[in-house]
Amino acid sequence: MRNLLEEFHTDHGIRPPTILGVREHVFTGSVSSLASFMSNQETSFVTLGQRVLANPLKVRMHYGHPDVFDRVFHITRGGISKASRVINISEDIYAGFNSTLRQGNVTHHEYIQVGKGRDVGLNQIALFEGKVAGGNGEQVLSRDIYRLGQLFDFFRMMSFYFTTVGFYFCTMLTVLTVYAFLYGKAYLALSGIGEQLQIRAQILNNTALTTALNTQFLFQIGMFTAVPMVLGFILEQGFLRAVVSFVTMQFQLCSVFFTFSLGTRTHYFGRTILHGGARYQATGRGFVVRHIKFSENYRLYSRSHFVKGLEVVLLLIVYLAYGYNEGALSYILLSISSWFMALSWLFAPYLFNPSGFEWQKTVEDFRDWTNWLFYRGGIGVKGGESWEAWWDEELAHIRTFGGRLAETILSLRFFIFQYGIIYKLDVQGQNRSLTVYGLSWIVLAVLIILFKVFTFSQKISVNFQLLLRFIQGISLLLALAGIVIAIAMTPLSITDIFACILAFIPTGWGIISIAVAWKPLVKKLGFWKSIRSMARLYDAGMGMLIFIPIAFCSWFPFVSTFQTRLMFNQAFSRGLEISLILAGNNPNTGI
Repeated sequence: MRNLLEEFHTDHGIRPPTILGVREHVFTGSVSSLASFMSNQETSFVTLGQRVLANPLKVRMHYGHPDVFDRVFHITRGGISKASRVINISEDIYAGFNSTLRQGNVTHHEYIQVGKGRDVGLNQIALFEGKVAGGNGEQVLSRDIYRLGQLFDFFRMMSFYFTTVGFYFCTMLTVLTVYAFLYGKAYLALSGIGEQLQIRAQILNNTALTTALNTQFLFQIGMFTAVPMVLGFILEQGFLRAVVSFVTMQFQLCSVFFTFSLGTRTHYFGRTILHGGARYQATGRGFVVRHIKFSENYRLYSRSHFVKGLEVVLLLIVYLAYGYNEGALSYILLSISSWFMALSWLFAPYLFNPSGFEWQKTVEDFRDWTNWLFYRGGIGVKGGESWEAWWDEELAHIRTFGGRLAETILSLRFFIFQYGIIYKLDVQGQNRSLTVYGLSWIVLAVLIILFKVFTFSQKISVNFQLLLRFIQGISLLLALAGIVIAIAMTPLSITDIFACILAFIPTGWGIISIAVAWKPLVKKLGFWKSIRSMARLYDAGMGMLIFIPIAFCSWFPFVSTFQTRLMFNQAFSRGLEISLILAGNNPNTGI
C-alpha cells in the first residue's frame, strides 16, 4: 500500500494521478459454472482491460473497483458522487468522468490485489448486467459523455467510446442485425421475390447473386464477448492451460450464458435509450445458490428474453414454411446461429437453475406459477404475488409521448406476419386484392369476440350464469361446425388453419403492445379489461411453451443429475444430492 500511495508523487504524463487503480481477485469462481464465467469475465476486465485503458489509451475511469482517490483534488471539484439518482445510476464511473473533465489523471497499478465476491446465481448476474446496461443508457443521455467527446482528441475519443457506451451500442446493433436479417429473409419468402431471384440467378449462372441470397450466420456473435477472457487466460495461465480452460467452459455451456447476457444488455440498454428512467437494481450480492421458482424466472425474463426469443422462432418457422431453400442443409446453415440464440434466450434461466429438472420441484413450480397467473391484483398486492400487479409494474417505464410513439412504431412489425401469410393460403388461390386482407381482419375480430364470450366473468346471478354457459356452448359448437363446413365446402385446408394461427398470434401481440403504449387512452375507451385478459392468455401460452420441455426433461432422473454435475463443482454436487435424499418426498403431492 505504501508503494501504491507513493504513485501520487510520481509523474504519469502531464499531470500527477488523481485516482490510482488496483486489480481485483474474484474468489467466488469455484462455486458453480456461472460463478466461474462471471469471475473470468471480471478478471479479464480488471487486469488486461484496465492495463490497456490506463496505458496507452488514457481513458480509464472508475468502475467500482478498489481505487484510491486523491481526496483534496475531488472534494474541491464537486465531490466524488453525483446528485441525480436517475441519470447517475452508475455513480462510480461518473467519479472518473468528473476527474478527467477537471484535468485529473487516472492510472492503474498492480502492487496489490483486492479480493471480491461476485454474483453466483443467474438472476443476480442478470440484474447486475441490467443495472450496468441501464446505467450506460443513461450515460448516453448525459452531458458528461458529450463534454468528454468534445474535449478528447480523435484517437482518445474512439478509445473512450468503444470502452464505455460503444460496447453496449454495438451489442444492441448485433441483435438488431439478427432481426433485420431474419425479417429480410421472411419478406423475401412471403413476397415470392426470393424464389424468383434464386431462379433467375440459376438461369443466368450468376454466382454473386446466389451467394448473396444464401448468406448465412455461421457463428453466434454472442460468443465473441468471450474473446477478451480467452486473451486474459493466455496472459495469466499460459497458452496450453488457457486452451484447456476454454474447452472446459464450452462443455459447461458458456456460449449459452454469453448469448443470454447479450439479450440482457440489449434489452435494458435499448429500453433506457427509448424511455429513460433506469433504476438501481438491488442484486443481493449474497452467496445465493438455490432453486429459483419457474414464476420468478418468468417474471424476470419474460419481456427481456422470452418474447424476443419466441419472435425469432416465429420468423424462423415462417422462413422454413415459405422460404425457397435448396434442401435441409441450406436451411440449417442459414438458421443454426439464430436457433441457438432463440433457444438460449428461452431456456438458459432453467438450464442454469439449481435443481431445475427435479420432478418434485417442477410440480411445485407449476402449481406456484398457476396460482400467480390467476390471482387477481389489488391495492397493496405486489408483482411477485399476482400477474395483474406484475403486468402493471412492467408497463411503468412507458411515460412520455415520444416513448409511446416509439413503442407503436416498433410494434407495427408484428402485422407483417398476417399480411404475408394470408396471401399464401390455399383458400384464396391467386387473389392478390386488398379484400383478402380486409376479410382476415374480420376473421380476427370474430375470434376476439369469441374469446370475450368465453372469458366473460362478472358477478352475475345464477340464472344468467346458466344462460352464459349455454351461449358459450352454442358458440363453440358453431365455431367448430363453421371450420368443418369451410374445410369440406371450400379450398380451405388443414394447413391453412395452422397458417392462420401463425398469422394471427403476432397480430394479437401487436394489438396488445400498441394498446399498452396508449394505456390512458385505452382505459378511457373502456377496452382495458379486454386487453388485460388477452395479455394474460398470451403469458399463459408463452409460459406453457417454455414449461412443457422442462417438464419433459424432468421426467427423466438422469437429466437432473447431469445438470447438477454440469453446474457445480464435485463437492457441491455431492452435497446437493445428499440434501435431496435427506429431504425425502413431498407427502402432499403423492410423489
